[in-house]
This record gives sequence, structure tokens and C-alpha cells, in this order.
Amino acid sequence: MSYLSLVVLGAGVWAVVNGILHDIFVLRSDYGKKYDRELLRLLMDGHVLITCGAIQACSYFGFEKHESWPFYIAGIATISLLIYCAMIWKFLKSVVTILINAAVLTLLIISFVSK
Repeated sequence: MSYLSLVVLGAGVWAVVNGILHDIFVLRSDYGKKYDRELLRLLMDGHVLITCGAIQACSYFGFEKHESWPFYIAGIATISLLIYCAMIWKFLKSVVTILINAAVLTLLIISFVSK
């Protein structure tokens, strides 16, 4: 099960780093010069990535202890990220994030069923 914990940790770190970078670039852009609804919406995009990634990363500790709860929370965060990527697909084609999270979801399902 340690490979699963590392994969989920890696996916979580990927999302957190991308969320932080997203927020930095938004704040440095023209959008960051004025606090309005558009800036808040863009910052919430980064917040979705950071929150779901942090949840995935936190599940690492549960996987390492062979507990069952991390399957559920990592699965919820992973599905949330896939839905988020589908919702923004028209504006931003997050292919790598989709592939990472599709692989994580597949591994979660396979590991959960074989557990």
C-alpha cells in the first residue's frame, strides 16, 4: 500500500503547488490590482486546488497506517478535482492534472476493492 500513499501524496503536492502558483500569478496580473468579484473568483480557483491537494496529501498518513478513512477522503478530493477540471475545460485544458487525478482515482478504486 505504500506506493498508493506516495502516489496520493504526489498528486496532493502537485495540486497544492499549482494552486499556490495560480494565486501568485493572478495577484501579479492586472486582475490583482483591484479587489473585485473577478479577482475573488480567480483566487477561489487556486483555493480549490490548494484545499483538495492538502486533503489528498493528508490522506498519506492514513494510508501509511493501513486505515480505511483515507480511501474516502482522497477519493472525494480526487473526484472534486476531476469535476473542477471538467468545469474549467473550456478556459483551461488541465490535461496533466486530469491524468494525475484519473490515475489516482483508478488506483484508489483498485486498492479499495482488493483490500
